[in-house]
Amino acid sequence: MRENRTSGLRRAARIASAGAAVSVAFGLMSTGAANADTFVPLPDGSKSSPAGVTITRNGEHATISASMSANGAGRTAWVSGRVFADVANTPEGTAGPWNGAANGPGTNNSSTHGTSRLTTGYIVGCQVSLADNSISAGVSGGVSLSGGSLGGSIGLNLGPGDVKFVAINGKDILKAGNYSVEYQDTPIEIQGCAGYAQARAFTVVEIIGDNYSKTTLYGQPFSLG
Repeated sequence: MRENRTSGLRRAARIASAGAAVSVAFGLMSTGAANADTFVPLPDGSKSSPAGVTITRNGEHATISASMSANGAGRTAWVSGRVFADVANTPEGTAGPWNGAANGPGTNNSSTHGTSRLTTGYIVGCQVSLADNSISAGVSGGVSLSGGSLGGSIGLNLGPGDVKFVAINGKDILKAGNYSVEYQDTPIEIQGCAGYAQARAFTVVEIIGDNYSKTTLYGQPFSLG
């Protein structure tokens, strides 16, 4: 009886020791996961308009990481994607001076400068939903424009309720044809937003001339944490 009891106690000790080791390992993995970047795959999308414009976006994804400032109110989204525009009809124009974006409701960060234009970027909001109904209801009414450079870092200061359109890449459309732009790991750094933040891709094809049109393809909203 004494031997059986001793064996049982040893077995229980081994099991408890193994359980403790698993708990420690799980705790270490959880700590690592908390500090890890978050990869966000995003779905492809396409939109066609009666104006003879078809926009397609594919390969879009984002990686969300903590801000280098480590102040709890900042984060960085590294965004990537490919955008294609098939344009059936457009006047042949000549690029001239930019007239600037009006930033009114529905402007979507676009402006004309003598040619039709393909523009792609992101809408970023602090404690604001970027769903379809919010955009159509005029959430862009108070939007401020933040221009991006090709492959350059983009910094945004956002307070609660702020929304900004960020242009990342674009191309003049000088005649009918197929056009494309691509961006890879472009960083968008958000500061000042202590609450949740969202982002959403947008692509605009603006056709100038007597039959003016604007076709917009939105991406899926995603959390920035």
